[in-house]
Amino acid sequence: MSRYRIGIDVGGTFTDLVAVDDDGRITATKALSTPADQSIGVLDGLDRLSESLGLDRAALLAATDRIVHGTTVATNALLEGKGARVGLLTTEGHRDIIEMREGLKDDRYALRQPAPEPLVPRRLRLPVRERVRADGSEGVALGRRSLQTALATLREAGVEAVAVCYLHSYRAPSHERATGAAIARALPDAYVSLSCDVFPQIKEYERVCTTVVNAYVGPALDRYLNRLVSRLAEAGYVGPLLIMQSHGGLAPVADAVRLAAGAVLSGPAGGVAAMRHAARLLHHGDLIGFDMGGTSTDMSLVVDGEASVSTDRRVAGQRVALHSLDIASIGAGGGSIAHVDAGGVLHVGPRSAGAEPGPACYGRGGEEATVTDANLVLGFLDAEGFLGGRHRLDVAAATRAVDAIAGRLRIDRMAAAEGIHRIVNTRMAEGIRLVSVRRGVDPRRFALLSFGGAAGAHVTDVARQLDLTRVIVPTLAPMFSAWGMLASNLRYELTRTHIGDASRIDGAGLDAVFREMEAQGRARLAEAAFDGPVRCRRSADMRYGEQIFEVEVPLDGVDWSGADPMRAVADAFHERHEALYTYSLRDQEAVLVNARLAVVGVLPDPPAEPPRPARPDAPHRALRPIYLGRWIDVPVHDLDALAPGQRVEGPAIVESQTTTVVLRTGDRAHTTALGWLDIEVGAR
Repeated sequence: MSRYRIGIDVGGTFTDLVAVDDDGRITATKALSTPADQSIGVLDGLDRLSESLGLDRAALLAATDRIVHGTTVATNALLEGKGARVGLLTTEGHRDIIEMREGLKDDRYALRQPAPEPLVPRRLRLPVRERVRADGSEGVALGRRSLQTALATLREAGVEAVAVCYLHSYRAPSHERATGAAIARALPDAYVSLSCDVFPQIKEYERVCTTVVNAYVGPALDRYLNRLVSRLAEAGYVGPLLIMQSHGGLAPVADAVRLAAGAVLSGPAGGVAAMRHAARLLHHGDLIGFDMGGTSTDMSLVVDGEASVSTDRRVAGQRVALHSLDIASIGAGGGSIAHVDAGGVLHVGPRSAGAEPGPACYGRGGEEATVTDANLVLGFLDAEGFLGGRHRLDVAAATRAVDAIAGRLRIDRMAAAEGIHRIVNTRMAEGIRLVSVRRGVDPRRFALLSFGGAAGAHVTDVARQLDLTRVIVPTLAPMFSAWGMLASNLRYELTRTHIGDASRIDGAGLDAVFREMEAQGRARLAEAAFDGPVRCRRSADMRYGEQIFEVEVPLDGVDWSGADPMRAVADAFHERHEALYTYSLRDQEAVLVNARLAVVGVLPDPPAEPPRPARPDAPHRALRPIYLGRWIDVPVHDLDALAPGQRVEGPAIVESQTTTVVLRTGDRAHTTALGWLDIEVGAR
């Protein structure tokens, strides 16, 4: 019997599952997400997956070697404000750091913009008498009486989680460790988040905010993952469950719970992992990811086969300074709700119908018009064949919802549906400009990689708005993120603050710091029962002396046994600064702020899918009227039936059981050896 690896991506509307067997054969399916308890949707999806393979669920799980999972539990807790009740213990005089922030607004020109609400109210931000100096020496001993008083207050307030962030604990964590032990005795059921574990580096606001976010989302993620582990065990699964992390790597459940803030971008990170794998398969390293799901659209860049990372991540107004893939998200998806404001202007999103009740056409109680309803009215979607015919769409309900918008705008139905479609396309094109043009990257040399269940109906128009000429749609586009998770590796990120001018730092000493971090990372891999090949990637956060921001500089090319390794480190920084900002200041001193190490446990990529057999070009299976400024009948092609090299001229529809691709007038598509659609986009 074949062995399987399964990737599971829980989105706002659908849960996507992909199984890959030993021969590279791929089986994929979708199930409706269950926001109240995502594990229910996961088990429903496993039932559908086992049916597709001709097995029962127990047999499938018994034959599964690895499950990789991306979840939105941590993300939703932040976005919906439904995280834990958190208490914060901090050094005397520093309780208001998360409210003072850095003295800046997200939009400095919005004079009336309110500050984001702190995740911890002031009455639960409690000072503790202690002080560690910047050099790591003890200035004031840990005040046991003030600590016990603070813990008594938190116990009386009924907090679920406690964040601890003392001044300079990144240098000497002994006070935080002792506090963590005291919390365990006084509040044994509380989730404990220590800054020396979560974010052990300089910059107090980033450290305290990230530690608080970790405490805020940790209990919800802990409950969910433990519930999922239990249900999988009851269903017969005995293999490892690995959780997708925001930095693009994987972590065992225990580590994912301990660093819960690292899962804030768990789902979207799977899409970027898939993009990196796709770049290798396509031999095309420059890709823009366009991942449109039911609730949001995520956009990212892969340059020369590698994705960029960021430490400047804000989610729901909260700073999460952990390493994460550079992904821009906007509230625009298939479930985004259209509405008309008091001035008679049409808007789409960010509010979404989600999975419950979903778009009006789902027939689950939704009455407001969504992007999916507009696409159905425009004829882009097959009401009878949605999700392979498992779910019939209600055309009458979609029409009523769009008619309500048309009535408020005093226009006809088709103009309203087309308006919804165009507005969401414009918003998504602007999102792609955000990750490309506004960062100094010309998107026209990139191919637009379209994935997510809703993207295909929009991608060619979005490409036109950006003057992009090439769009690629994988056959697994609706489940692409789940597939990409199977091409990810175990990964641990370690950081050590090591401030000093590069010329004054001892190269051998810095090398020793990296070696010590490597030993810690390898020990963590061993704890996760990993015994495969390991890769280590060194880097450093560096800046010029008067700058207030750092640049991450890869250091893999430095010869640490050479005569002057720190000169090589400084040169690498100057070159990186010039590549990013078109200039460098080689007469100024380079300052090394943080030493970073990524320890990667390399898991085997899923085997390549067998090539499709050559066969005569398949004819289109039907004609369908669609609205592209006027009603026209276009051929409908089955994506799974297209032979390698087969060409399709637009206007046309190419669809599978779980996605629909709209080719507009002037578009020309052909299928690659993988069966993917490679579209040459016509002029605007």
